[in-house]
Amino acid sequence: MAPLRLGIVTLGVENLARSREFYVSMGLVPSSTSNDHIVFFDTGSSVLALYGRHALADDAGVPATPAGFRGVTLAWNVGSEAEADAALAQAVACGATLVKPARRASWGGYSGYFADPDGHLWEVAYNPFFGLQPNGRVELP
Repeated sequence: MAPLRLGIVTLGVENLARSREFYVSMGLVPSSTSNDHIVFFDTGSSVLALYGRHALADDAGVPATPAGFRGVTLAWNVGSEAEADAALAQAVACGATLVKPARRASWGGYSGYFADPDGHLWEVAYNPFFGLQPNGRVELP
């Protein structure tokens, strides 16, 4: 059996063009395999995909009922507290909503949260205990 690996994270979005523009303004480049129905971004360590929320729910066979907290956050790990502050500011400048300003965390790091245009939560974190590779991949201790 193949080992479990996270290869693609797909976000169900209400407006594909709006979400595409948000992530492009954040510095991601759509892959050539993107089209009018799905957008793929190579993040260096995995792929972020955008797909219509209703179509994604349909594909999974579940209702497309909107929810508040979805029980999932995405993490953008950075190399310092200053980088965390800058990343949050960049996200807000690109149209995100600041959910929680970065501050020292109980676990010894520094983190804050923003929500993308569809409310998907992103944690921006500096974790002094994890190694951060040049491609952005987190190296666990």
